[in-house]
Amino acid sequence: MTLIARVEAVLIADDPSTFVTRELDKVDLHFGGIEGDRHFGIFAKADVRQPMYPRGTEIMNRRQLSIVSVEELQGIADRLGVEEIRPEWLGANIVVSGIPGLAKLPMGIRMLLPSGAGVVCEGENEPCTGPGKQIANHYGIKELTHRFVKAALQSRGIVAYVERPGELKPGDEIEIQI
Repeated sequence: MTLIARVEAVLIADDPSTFVTRELDKVDLHFGGIEGDRHFGIFAKADVRQPMYPRGTEIMNRRQLSIVSVEELQGIADRLGVEEIRPEWLGANIVVSGIPGLAKLPMGIRMLLPSGAGVVCEGENEPCTGPGKQIANHYGIKELTHRFVKAALQSRGIVAYVERPGELKPGDEIEIQI
């Protein structure tokens, strides 16, 4: 089965003081992700997401990209009772439309880009309080910090890694092979 998603925005987290992203006209995907992004690199240090390794151990970086869908962001906003959830508040790198169940895509599926690049899904990007705090600060409602975690379960998007480099820009169509 094949699904088609449309790229609505590409973003980068290139300010070392925050995970919040900013929009770009296009990105070049390299082995390692988006050069200059806080998650760029072929290798990463183990953290709380990899409890099987001592913290700080060098491991393969399977979290090079964060991908969210317009439909899931709106669903989170609706559950929180707010107008919108901006992708940059979640540290997203790629925003797509046309895939309302993005976070439920299985690990290992490939996403093929018009430039010939390929990205592999590593599963759901589990929600945490960091983005919740950004949302709470924006709306001035402290309770949103923790409410976000529950409201975003199975709808916070996915993490992925670059399997084949290439360019990506808004308007591109991504072929998702399931």
